[in-house]
Amino acid sequence: MAETTTTRRRIGVLGAGAWGTAVAIAVAARHDVLLWGRNTAAMDEMAAARENTHYLPGYPFPDGLQVCTGFDGAVEHTYADGEGEAGLLIAACPVAGLRPLLESLKGRPIPNLVWLCKGFEYDTGLLPHQIFQEVLGTSIACGALSGPSFAQEVARGLPCALTIASTSASLRDCVVSTVHGGNMRVYSSDDVVGVEVGGAVKNVMAIATGVADGLGLGLNARAALITRGLAEVTRLGTTLGGNVETFMGLTGMGDLILTCTGDLSRNRRVGLGLAQGKALDTIVGELGHVAEGVPCAKAVRELAARLGVEMPISNAVAAVLFDGAQPQAMVARILARDPRDESMSAMAAK
Repeated sequence: MAETTTTRRRIGVLGAGAWGTAVAIAVAARHDVLLWGRNTAAMDEMAAARENTHYLPGYPFPDGLQVCTGFDGAVEHTYADGEGEAGLLIAACPVAGLRPLLESLKGRPIPNLVWLCKGFEYDTGLLPHQIFQEVLGTSIACGALSGPSFAQEVARGLPCALTIASTSASLRDCVVSTVHGGNMRVYSSDDVVGVEVGGAVKNVMAIATGVADGLGLGLNARAALITRGLAEVTRLGTTLGGNVETFMGLTGMGDLILTCTGDLSRNRRVGLGLAQGKALDTIVGELGHVAEGVPCAKAVRELAARLGVEMPISNAVAAVLFDGAQPQAMVARILARDPRDESMSAMAAK
């Protein structure tokens, strides 16, 4: 992928998990990056080792990436420099941590902000952009940076394509000019709802696919689950106001395929563990990372019921995770459904 000519920006990454660290490594080749995390001891360890030994071991930090233990310093790093060039703030926390992180930003002059998290807030069922609006209002340029991406591959510098979704054209331009380059390609969209729904619900579908693979149901079953899963994502997303076309793109079909089939997918590994008869707590403990599809399954089930949207795969996954249903029963429940029209209009219908 062709390198783009960019203005060197100052970037603050708030959150030092695997994905936040990977993005920080990727953009530090062309920009000045400060990586901040809540655990001061862990950040001191990263600073000494020059890598994230806990969440992303084996990927050394480039010279452009510095570790920051002060929240204020990471935020103020992005303020406009003497030439008036504003930086970029990247919120790299899970959905559960987005609200408290944004609360910490109240009253600060935030120039440009994007979030990397995918999912619905557990207690409220809100998407990330709705959380942002509740906490910080609508006057700050913001958006979702999403797409099919595994942290390890991004940190290795392998090719990756993402989408920046925002209603602000200036924010989209800022992110494209900042992040696009090297082996990372960035597309833009104004469909924030569609991009966020695609990124959230695909995690639930990955759990379902992991269950099917773990039960040895074969590649035909996997293909059917992914395809019908895309129909569910599209139905919910369009009901919430997203565009059908978005779900055929990177943050819909692309992210769904990656998360359902890639061995690096945490949510797929949850499904594999369930098929082996492991308890959910055991699976999550073995992962050592957040698997967003678990809380998302419950939020999606409740939201779909409230909106009257058919989500049979999501409901079956939620039943296994939270109602004590067996994985085999989940598969039988899905297979027992009556045939459906598979036209595009039917996919987007309630």
